[in-house]
Amino acid sequence: MTLEAFLEHVAARRPLASPEIGAFMNAMSDRARRITCRMNGSYHSQEELRALMSELLGRRVDETFRLFPPFYTDFGQNIHLGRNVFINAGCHFQDHGGVTLGDGTLVGHNVVFATLNHRLDPARRAEMTPAPIVVGRNVWIGSNSTILQGVTIGDGAVVAAGAVVTRDVGANTIVGGVPARVIRRIDGDDATR
Repeated sequence: MTLEAFLEHVAARRPLASPEIGAFMNAMSDRARRITCRMNGSYHSQEELRALMSELLGRRVDETFRLFPPFYTDFGQNIHLGRNVFINAGCHFQDHGGVTLGDGTLVGHNVVFATLNHRLDPARRAEMTPAPIVVGRNVWIGSNSTILQGVTIGDGAVVAAGAVVTRDVGANTIVGGVPARVIRRIDGDDATR
């Protein structure tokens, strides 16, 4: 299986159930862990981290991207980063289904992006289904939050620390809790603070 064929498969949200897909995912996981072990194993300047992240993603990241390691992913080839994105330490990206972070996104410590889900039927439990996570511009995702598959977070939104986001979040909205619910809207002067 090629990367292009896999990305087409997950974009169509088809189950990841064949031996060929499993073997491809295992090979990609090995590749991602080799790169992230280098990234996490010693000190690197931001320039060096951008080079390592570019290698991991298979495309150049913007010079405004910043990362505080450690950083973890079990795929790495379906992460898309805008300008001025910051990812704090300890984040986990399960990006098979695709994770997009818009310009100005701030990601707190230990955030999890999970784009795969297992089937509920015990006979088919090992099968996984992918769905992308899309984060808009100028979003702040608080520490220890979990964003689940298929979620879109609108521009200017805030995800409170520790939230588990299971459904879409509107623009300029603060959500928190487990599962996350709307706390309030960000309007007027609040939107610029």
